[in-house]
Amino acid sequence: MTVEAPAAPALSHGRLIPVEVHFDDLDALGLLHNARCPVLVERAWSELWSGHGFRFEGDWAAAGDACNAVKELRITYEAPVTRPGGYAVHLWLERLGTTGLTYGFRFCSADGAVTYAHGTRVLVRLDSATLCPAPWSERFRAAGRELLRPAD
Repeated sequence: MTVEAPAAPALSHGRLIPVEVHFDDLDALGLLHNARCPVLVERAWSELWSGHGFRFEGDWAAAGDACNAVKELRITYEAPVTRPGGYAVHLWLERLGTTGLTYGFRFCSADGAVTYAHGTRVLVRLDSATLCPAPWSERFRAAGRELLRPAD
């Protein structure tokens, strides 16, 4: 008789994006360096938005919704990541405003069952010429609505 591993929890919202932790992402103690987690989360978001056709390709004027800046980042580390390998980032939107958004994330095991870190990040869409807040496009907002976390 074989025993199957328990199923990973189903996501009620957002997307689970695979990421890879490399040996050089670990610090001198063999733990994922605290500064690497936000980088891995950013890479997951870049992959997700790129899949919707939103990416920066070297021209800020042409970047559209990819022209944005971080206003705030909050992260809490729950458990140490002690080895290289496959993990995942669970991504969702907490809020989608006219010129800003707040996204939530969990850095987790590849199946989403174990959370190593979680947090939020606030982004502001910028006009490339003035660097002042600018509205998200309707196409971006439509993609973002699919990622909104349901109200509790």
